[in-house]
Amino acid sequence: MRKLLGVTMAVAVGFGAAITVAGPAQAAPAVEITRVYVNSPGTDTSSNKSVNGEYVKLTNRRSTTVSLKNWTVRDKARHVYTFGDVKLKPKASIVLHTGKGTNSATKRYWGRGWHVWNNTGDTAYLRNSTGKQIDSCSWKKVESYKNC
Repeated sequence: MRKLLGVTMAVAVGFGAAITVAGPAQAAPAVEITRVYVNSPGTDTSSNKSVNGEYVKLTNRRSTTVSLKNWTVRDKARHVYTFGDVKLKPKASIVLHTGKGTNSATKRYWGRGWHVWNNTGDTAYLRNSTGKQIDSCSWKKVESYKNC
């Protein structure tokens, strides 16, 4: 039996078979961009309703609270939103609207008067307080939103 096993291994190696050991899986980020609503309903206007039709949804995938203080969301054109003292509870989501509004535990408002996300293609970047990129979501032309 031992001799047969040795012959089998030798044949496998002789034919170029590779024996690999799986490495550790890449850890998913604690907070992910889960959706970008890039094309608000209707014609793009400077009305707050139209601008707030755009948003980025972030989701905490961990079982612990994550502080988003000084984290940023930005696009390719370097429009940047910086979070204040915001804590995202385990498995919870927060929506960042492009326009103006009243912040809450589940909604934040960028305060812009015009749209940020390009309907024809763009990238949303999420960076932590040290500037390290945590996640990104890219799209080409989409109807309304991109699930990431």
